[in-house]
Amino acid sequence: MTAHPDYPQMAVARGRIEPSPRRVRGYLGDALVFDTTAARYVWEVPYYPQYYIPLADVRTEFLHDEDHPQRVQFGPSRLHSLVGGGRTYQNAARVFDPGSDSPVAGTVRFEWNPLRWFEEDEPIYGHPRNPYARVDALRSHRQIRVELDGIVLADTGSPVLLFETGLPTRYYIDPTDIAFEHLEPSPTQTLCPYKGVTSGYWSVRLGDAVHQDLAWTYHYPLPAIGQIAGLVAFYNEKLDIIVDGTALPRPQTQFS
Repeated sequence: MTAHPDYPQMAVARGRIEPSPRRVRGYLGDALVFDTTAARYVWEVPYYPQYYIPLADVRTEFLHDEDHPQRVQFGPSRLHSLVGGGRTYQNAARVFDPGSDSPVAGTVRFEWNPLRWFEEDEPIYGHPRNPYARVDALRSHRQIRVELDGIVLADTGSPVLLFETGLPTRYYIDPTDIAFEHLEPSPTQTLCPYKGVTSGYWSVRLGDAVHQDLAWTYHYPLPAIGQIAGLVAFYNEKLDIIVDGTALPRPQTQFS
């Protein structure tokens, strides 16, 4: 992710470790693998944390030692498979040596996808929510025009602007203000811990050229940003967005 002067960057450096005050649970199918109120936020990258779970709060019958010791960023560890429900997920858990001087000694770092994750009683998607990030959806009367190669894809005077720490502003537009004759549905689906799971993606066809996955929507976003429900946003990084007559520079980041 390249720093950009038009929006705030993440405030946390790689390697930071903080306690989490939230109850965190992980399920493999219907089986509870861990339940803890002592998880730690660990920033392996600057943009968002992972949860490291105390080994004491993990049901170790789901872990199978792969006899693969490794020293990684946070110290000595051993890779484990996650076994349950008739399936084995190799390399799905990393147990940090409880007897080491590692700042995460005695914790387990799980791969995200095999498990269903909950903070308190709410499901979370993709990764933990960053406690230093903020997401706000605000109604606006800025004039927004979206173009690709000079073709207008959207034009509106009533967008919803989504401000998310570390990302460029996203402009969510009512479908009635979008030129769908240039858009083709795509099977792509993405998820976001702040917004939820996308319910639609579109590519753009201009003549014989197809530009993949330039627009998306959330029909059922998470409640905190419910204003974007059913609206459509475009990647600032891949096309031209003109705000009140001024074309925005294309940033390098690409997250929906």
